[in-house]
Amino acid sequence: MQQPDGLPAEIDLSRPSAARVYDYFLGGAHNFEIDRQLAEQIAAMTPNLPATMRAGREFLRRAVRVLLDAGIDQFLDIGSGIPTVGNVHEVAQAANPKARVVYVDIDPVAVAHSRELLAGNELTSAIHGDLRDPERILAEAGALDLLDFGRPLGILLAGVVHFVPDADSPGAILATLREAAAPGSHLVISHSTFEDQPQEMLDAQRLSARTATEITLRSRAEITGFFGDWTIVEPGVVHMELWRPDSSSETTADGQRFGAFGGVARNDRSAG
Repeated sequence: MQQPDGLPAEIDLSRPSAARVYDYFLGGAHNFEIDRQLAEQIAAMTPNLPATMRAGREFLRRAVRVLLDAGIDQFLDIGSGIPTVGNVHEVAQAANPKARVVYVDIDPVAVAHSRELLAGNELTSAIHGDLRDPERILAEAGALDLLDFGRPLGILLAGVVHFVPDADSPGAILATLREAAAPGSHLVISHSTFEDQPQEMLDAQRLSARTATEITLRSRAEITGFFGDWTIVEPGVVHMELWRPDSSSETTADGQRFGAFGGVARNDRSAG
């Protein structure tokens, strides 16, 4: 495949990228034919998948608004993908023009596009990072002088922890991030699950093995464990669609069709 102008030569465009597939499902323009082919294969197996992707983005937006209401004005969005319409900094800065956001993604194409889209916004930035190396993410994010880790922080892990296999100790990774966050900080997680899901949904999710980042489906109990000893806010860890919907008309009868749980927790530990 011919390398498009402006992209680093080391980026492998012979393999689809999870971030670019996600961008395609959200209606973004930062994806390639290899990504669209995989996306269409997945969509053919699960016609509601684009709606699932949008539900995940809507969950994130609602969660960000809840954090803003709680006084959070700085966000570390890990696994951000490519910022599209209605992304975190747009939601946050619409409510608080001084809100700061650092985006982190493992895909260099996603990061390159993010930096292009964020040009001119001095309160946002994007860095290349792997959730499996949280110490490096924290160090590089801190070096930007955008986030103050001595103050409450919103840590956003929307649709990313399921890309970390059990062999890479996701619980320890989450513990490192929680430990770095000041009292009053909030943690947002959405995560794919095998619970309550039809076989065709599970088959489609397993197609992720064709990207560089395979999905690990987990139970509600496993996902809840990623919040550690932080206080989980109401309504708890629930199917994304049921987490504080803007109106009852947005929810389905069972609330399970999107195949992912979402939740938010608060660090209520005292300083020191």
